[in-house]
Amino acid sequence: MRITAFLDIPGQDNLTPLARLEKYAFSDNIFNRQIIARGLLDVFRDFSNNEEDFLTVMEIVVRLSEDAEPTVRTELMEQIPSIVIFLQESRPKFPTAFFEYLMPIVVRYLTDVNNQVRKAGQEALLILLEQDLVAQSDIENKVCPILLDLSAPDSDDEYKVEAVNIICKMASMLSRTTVEHMLLPRFCELCSDGKLFQVRKICAANFGDICNAVGQEATERLLIPKFFELCSDSVWGMRKACAECFMAVSYTTSPEVRRSKLSPLFISLISDTCRWVRQAAFQSLGPFISTFANPSSAGLYIREDGTLSIRPSTQDVNSNFCQPSNDTTSVSSSTDAASSSSEQPMDIKPESSTEETAAEVNTNLSAENLNKDTGEESSDCQTSPAEDVSHLSQDDKVAAGVMEVNKGSSVPGLNSRIQSAEDVFNTFLYWRPPLPDISQDLELLQFKTEKHKDSCAVPCNNCVASSEIKKVLESLQEHMDDPDVQAQVQVLSAALRAAQFDSVGDCETKKMEENSGRLQNQAVSDTTCSQVKEGSLSTMASQSISDQSVTSTLKSTDSEEQHRETNVFLKKEQKNNPPFEDDKSKFQDIIPQPLLDQYLSMTDPARAQTVDTEIAKHCAYSLPGVALTLGRQNWHCLKDTYETLASDVQWKVRRTLAFSIHELAVILGDQLTAADLVPIFNGFLKDLDEVRIGVLKHLYDFLKLLHADKRREYLYQLQEFVVTDNSRNWRFRYELAEQLILILELYNPNDVYDYLRHIALTLCSDKVSEVRWISFKLVVAILQKFYANNASALGLNFINELVVRFRHCSKWVGRQAFAFICQAVVEEECMPVDQFVEHLLPSLLSLASDPVPNVRVLLAKALRQTLLEKAYFKSVGNPHLEAAEETILALQSDRDQDVSFFATIKLKQGNTDSTTIEKQN
Repeated sequence: MRITAFLDIPGQDNLTPLARLEKYAFSDNIFNRQIIARGLLDVFRDFSNNEEDFLTVMEIVVRLSEDAEPTVRTELMEQIPSIVIFLQESRPKFPTAFFEYLMPIVVRYLTDVNNQVRKAGQEALLILLEQDLVAQSDIENKVCPILLDLSAPDSDDEYKVEAVNIICKMASMLSRTTVEHMLLPRFCELCSDGKLFQVRKICAANFGDICNAVGQEATERLLIPKFFELCSDSVWGMRKACAECFMAVSYTTSPEVRRSKLSPLFISLISDTCRWVRQAAFQSLGPFISTFANPSSAGLYIREDGTLSIRPSTQDVNSNFCQPSNDTTSVSSSTDAASSSSEQPMDIKPESSTEETAAEVNTNLSAENLNKDTGEESSDCQTSPAEDVSHLSQDDKVAAGVMEVNKGSSVPGLNSRIQSAEDVFNTFLYWRPPLPDISQDLELLQFKTEKHKDSCAVPCNNCVASSEIKKVLESLQEHMDDPDVQAQVQVLSAALRAAQFDSVGDCETKKMEENSGRLQNQAVSDTTCSQVKEGSLSTMASQSISDQSVTSTLKSTDSEEQHRETNVFLKKEQKNNPPFEDDKSKFQDIIPQPLLDQYLSMTDPARAQTVDTEIAKHCAYSLPGVALTLGRQNWHCLKDTYETLASDVQWKVRRTLAFSIHELAVILGDQLTAADLVPIFNGFLKDLDEVRIGVLKHLYDFLKLLHADKRREYLYQLQEFVVTDNSRNWRFRYELAEQLILILELYNPNDVYDYLRHIALTLCSDKVSEVRWISFKLVVAILQKFYANNASALGLNFINELVVRFRHCSKWVGRQAFAFICQAVVEEECMPVDQFVEHLLPSLLSLASDPVPNVRVLLAKALRQTLLEKAYFKSVGNPHLEAAEETILALQSDRDQDVSFFATIKLKQGNTDSTTIEKQN
């Protein structure tokens, strides 16, 4: 019962409701005062129309707020936000009433002696700030001074803890100016509070929100030094809180600070002596890595709705070859070229004058891929780079790291830029260190080639490189237990295949040599069966690219060392170290290498014992974000880790990957998806239901990313989803039906008829009604697919099968389903009306004599709400109208009340739907 109804009850006191309210509000009985405080919102609703009554109620509220009983004050404060919101909507003079009467109560309760009252006041204040109901002047003149006094060094410990907590929570609701000038200095002081660790812990837990509230400049100038102090605090709880909010702090800083300061700090947290700190740090590692993401380097960006989208091709070209903004960079090497094989050939065309530099960079790098590795310039620059490598197969181009350039692309000044590429290139302008001088290696290669010339029985340009690779592979077989050695073997195997492909194409290479210019200084002997020609561009490109792809692929170093090493050091390292010795195949320059190494180590079984048993799940959860940050060109860094997670013994880890594999497919592109994700996807299809549901929920999203031929291979496998480990798991089959409705657009009518039709009819006979009803919609969608693609013969066959299976079903559920399908067919207009009245209408009308009332009820709904509302059946002289009206009349006089009701009355929803459909006609 509302409090106002209680006040309106006539009594012997002959008091008005308002006077009775005042009487009970100041009663000696605590229970009465609590009831009045709890029902104040209803009081305001009934007495706010009259100004005098409204002011009287306000005075009662003020006096009630001074009640000596804490429970009364708590009840009152809990009602304040609702009262304020109501007054704002209904009272024209709301601001005056709120500022004069209610706001002082909220501020006063922040310093109340009772803990519960203070907490109620704090919660009320946060709600009012969130709703933007507190004026800026009140915030600066009333709220902030109170909080600063409560958080002063000499303040009571309990008050200080509560004050710093509310300061952190309200920071995101205030303007940046207010927070920076009034609250930020005190927050910095509290971060160094040496008396109470609880205060520092609250500051650490909310550090990210404060950084976001004050912005980048204030964060780097004032907050980052305090953050370093908290990360090295002697109390492990502080360090753990810092690890948990690390991503939010990193998001606010500049790329330079993120790379140079925060990355080493995070490594120290990962290496902390406390297990709980390490656990929190590893959980935040993936999110922290994601803050290095840059759309220009990844080729993708996130829309406002949260979905991934591919950048336009021009921007994608520039982002793959030009230096990205700030610190997000990429490394071009043989392994990068192999991992970026999913990218399509791109046309490099001149843009506007502002983008000319980007076009020049793209052209120069494409030419350098062909000429720079040999340390020589071509004497004939008229030869197109695409023609020079046109004889290579796709795998050759991937292994050689050569980007395809469309012959039709026209770039002014291409020849001059290629000629001057060596003069233009330097480490300051480009995003990778210069290629090492391999002239001595070429001389050695020439010597070995001449030595083996007579022993080659078949034409072979790369026998030396192949033999060297085989020797190294044999020497590594004894150390296969080492993960680094395994990674080296994988890269060497790929390089060996590339070298073998090169040798197969040498005859064609020989023909290309006759049309290409000779190199100016260096020459390498050809070992083919025809005469030796020195210095041909194709031979030099083929041999040097093959040798350099193996050598550069196996070079790996720390990202910080990468920035410090000079060109001289790289040359010495190239000369002194034999190839294939120190490669880890995990090199990139998007993020600091130690961060990536720590992330890759999350799959190590030792981590589960020393850090967290769920560490592999956290790794799997953040892997799409890490992949997006690194970009598809660095997928080779994550491939082994992803395969390890996909075969993890914990089904929760595999389930996490299954739910995100469609997003990863967008990031990697179609070719990498087909090569690396499809086998894992196939494994998930045969996994536990808990894993399969992740694949199933995004089955359409994944299949639409595949090529048509690869997508068609899954038609037969879709039937496996009908069978589940537990037959009671009906939601699995329900999800399958929903996905099949979307998947229909990916296949042609013949495939739908041969494969998906059987699945739909099976689901229509499911034991669970929810599965059956969604399956009926699937059947309608299949029928619509046939007629929309002019497959009338398939549609007619399907209709005949529906009539046999459902209209003449021995169970009433099947006949009821037939009525529902016919109604949905008319509503969706998925087939011509003349076809419907010829093949479906007679069978539908025959249900009027069905012995089961439930079937006749659905028939009545179909006729009254859908069929007879169509313009086709309303036309005068329609031969089918008479039969439909006779059926309706028979149903109106049906012995079952429900049948006669639905045959007579048009439901409101039915009218709305029918009207909408009629307008569409």
